[in-house]
Amino acid sequence: MPQIIDKASLGHLAKLARLKLTAKENQIFLKDLQKILNYFNQLQAISTDEIEPMTGGTVQKNILREDEVNIERKPHSVNDVGRIVEAFPETDKGYLKVPKVL
Repeated sequence: MPQIIDKASLGHLAKLARLKLTAKENQIFLKDLQKILNYFNQLQAISTDEIEPMTGGTVQKNILREDEVNIERKPHSVNDVGRIVEAFPETDKGYLKVPKVL
């Protein structure tokens, strides 16, 4: 069986990935990549002519509701916003105080 990947192409891939591989790592990765690519060659030999394509990994369907316009919904009034600010655990000058993210 001819080699699918050689030391030169492995070196090129390592350079693209900005990896510095030792000689031992080169041997390990070379063998691993050859096994992986050989497995893909085996998969390509399998006939999939009678297999129906999948659109996802499951047969479950996403159930969505129809969008409905709700005319009765009223925008928040200034009084509602004031109650929200008052109910918040920490505030500062009318603003909501939250923990720092960074």
